[in-house]
Amino acid sequence: METLWSDFINSKWRDWRGSERSEDRMNQEKWQNYYLQQWRLKAPVPADEETVSEMREFRDRLHEMSIRLSEGAAVSDDDLGFLNTMLHTGPVRRQLDTEGDKMTIGLVPLREDWDQVMAEVAADFAHTLVNGEAGRIRICENPDCRWVFYDDTRNRTKKYCEDKTCGNLMKVRRFRAKRKKEQEEQEHGQED
Repeated sequence: METLWSDFINSKWRDWRGSERSEDRMNQEKWQNYYLQQWRLKAPVPADEETVSEMREFRDRLHEMSIRLSEGAAVSDDDLGFLNTMLHTGPVRRQLDTEGDKMTIGLVPLREDWDQVMAEVAADFAHTLVNGEAGRIRICENPDCRWVFYDDTRNRTKKYCEDKTCGNLMKVRRFRAKRKKEQEEQEHGQED
């Protein structure tokens, strides 16, 4: 399942097929437009270099936290302080709305800039933690991918960001490695 925070972290793309190509999409106008549209957020595009630098630092810190959490570590006081600092950069106001015959109260951002976007990302990450779901944060087991994702499976055993890409690729790699080992054993057995 893609989340606001995982999509932000994964703006640093690596070729999951193993070509060793990578790309930091954070400074790309195309990615910025996609991200804002995908998550219904507003900020000026293109973001200036200073803002992109701040977003990269934020992304890298969230990525480090995600790795630690995926390994079973607890959220540190330093992490909490960092997330609270990010949350404070995005002021919101409460607004009462109706959805059909149901009333809801929502938070409406007061600004339309990248600091507000990062505050929303931090809030989404914080909701994952508050809901006791830090254990669902995963790092793709494909060593060429390493994307961060939220494991929404019932039994919490998802290993790959996408079963049809990384999952299939790793299955093929394991099959080929097993086949190669069997062939080597056969060849070695014939030599004796």
